[in-house]
Amino acid sequence: KRIKDEAKDLPYFQTSEAHARIMSYILALNNAVLNRKVSDPIPESNAITKILALLDTLDSWIALVPPKADPQRFGNLAFRDYIRMVEEKATTLLEDLLPSTLHPAIQEISPYLTQALGHGIRIDYGSGHELSFVAWLACLEIIGFVKGPTDHPAVVLRVFVRYLELVRKLQKTYQLEPAGSHGVWGLDDYQFLPYLWGSAQLRDHPRLKPVSIMQTQYLEDFAPDYMYFRAIQSIHQTKRGPFHEHSPVLFEISGVPHWTKVNSGMIKMYKVEVLNKFPVVQHLLFGSLLPWRPA
Repeated sequence: KRIKDEAKDLPYFQTSEAHARIMSYILALNNAVLNRKVSDPIPESNAITKILALLDTLDSWIALVPPKADPQRFGNLAFRDYIRMVEEKATTLLEDLLPSTLHPAIQEISPYLTQALGHGIRIDYGSGHELSFVAWLACLEIIGFVKGPTDHPAVVLRVFVRYLELVRKLQKTYQLEPAGSHGVWGLDDYQFLPYLWGSAQLRDHPRLKPVSIMQTQYLEDFAPDYMYFRAIQSIHQTKRGPFHEHSPVLFEISGVPHWTKVNSGMIKMYKVEVLNKFPVVQHLLFGSLLPWRPA
């Protein structure tokens, strides 16, 4: 950890090599999914297939750690046991994932994976954990396991989509608290990138406009293919009441006329609300792959 002092370390992070690598990676993935659906035929390399298998394994472990039956006000304590299991087995998981020549990287990249699922003590999940998953994916590319830009469409439309379903299952199963939430004035209690990359998917769609999220039938029809619609659908599945009351920011964004403007706005918002927010990035780790030095 290097971001310990908000006044001193946060401005330095904005000019660091780690920040540059993360942001350029997010933008490269954004460009890779312009006007592409989840169901589009996409080449899946052996690396992508193996990452998907790893996420399937993490999903299967949820059944091994059922929620505790005792009533609990903030999150289910069984989540601590789940995260402990992931931390104990992370090295083995990564040894199975990576060729032996890349095993020296495991010590550095393992924490990004374990932190991508939520915080075991606080029993919460937020955009900082999502950021940790992106950092893990970026590191896999930096060490040469994932090939960019060849693998970029599959990284988002296969791997990240699968990750979203995994963490949504964790959020629901263990009643995870939102981490660092702005309440109703946040974009989303848990995620951010489905809206950023999801708006890129929709950039030139002939029928769907930002206001289309307000129609229930559209959500049902298009959620499987578009991350943005699936994220809105997920909100409806977890929150009650009028959409404009519990999600006023997303409601306001639905009034933007074009997806291009939504996408550019999401990129600016991500820099401000995630990468420039001390409570979010204070837990981010730095090393040889995401270096704490000037860009």
